[in-house]
Amino acid sequence: MQTMPKVQTIPAKNIVYKNKSPDSWFGLDYNMNIYRGCSHGCIYCDSRSDCYKNVDFDTVKVKENALQIIRDDLRRKVNSGVVGSGAMSDPYNHLEKDLKLTRNSLELINAYEFGASLCTKSALIVRDADILRDISAHSPTIAMISITSENDEVCKLIEPNVSVASERFEALRILSENEIFSGVLIVPLLPYIADNAENLVAILAKAKDAGAKFVYTYMGMTLRQGNRGYFYKNLDEHFPGIKEKYIKRYDFRYRCLSPNGKKLWDVFTAECQRLNLIFDMRTIIRHYKAGYNKQQVLF
Repeated sequence: MQTMPKVQTIPAKNIVYKNKSPDSWFGLDYNMNIYRGCSHGCIYCDSRSDCYKNVDFDTVKVKENALQIIRDDLRRKVNSGVVGSGAMSDPYNHLEKDLKLTRNSLELINAYEFGASLCTKSALIVRDADILRDISAHSPTIAMISITSENDEVCKLIEPNVSVASERFEALRILSENEIFSGVLIVPLLPYIADNAENLVAILAKAKDAGAKFVYTYMGMTLRQGNRGYFYKNLDEHFPGIKEKYIKRYDFRYRCLSPNGKKLWDVFTAECQRLNLIFDMRTIIRHYKAGYNKQQVLF
């Protein structure tokens, strides 16, 4: 069994930052990362890349005085908006169960009447369904459950320290039952491992059954210095022969698009339309922000 990392703290001046391109990723006006690093162990994680200068990535670091800083950041904002968490580190890592920093930050977001966006692989998010529902009463709220493979056994290999897919679908069901605008991210779609029609169709069917409003995907993954070596090491251990396919097809490219991308996109869009699942970014933003007059985004 893998040993979980020790807790460390790091200084921070600000935590809630203005998003320079709010329309590019789910309409987020602000980004917030309370933690640095992640304990989920996902073999493909881009946040492991050297460019982020996150030494000892698997050790989760907690930002000192996080809640006080978040409170002061929110209080200083001239305009409210949607605060997103989950871009660089999962807000529901193993420390969150006891520390409750994500939950407490949502309470602050609720108190200052901002909107909220969460992206996670952890079923722990359902603990905070009550606060998310409160936030949605006054501001746009969206929950994104990241699912790479619908197969629990594959999940254990590529995402070893986090909820398996079946647990995430159940979390999605609970969020949906609490009337929180929720859906699935199929990002990344790992070439030669998960980029097949059977996986896509199964995820879409289970997402729909769990009450998802949307599913968003990227037909491939990214690889760069830092995460490439870690990914290849794990491919050798769990998927013998696949590394050689990556090297031959992608060499040192950053974007590694699925060789089946066009065919899979056709399958994906047709199935989304059949199931009445939103899959276009702008449409997703428009739907979850609809009805909130002061923050509504129109296209």
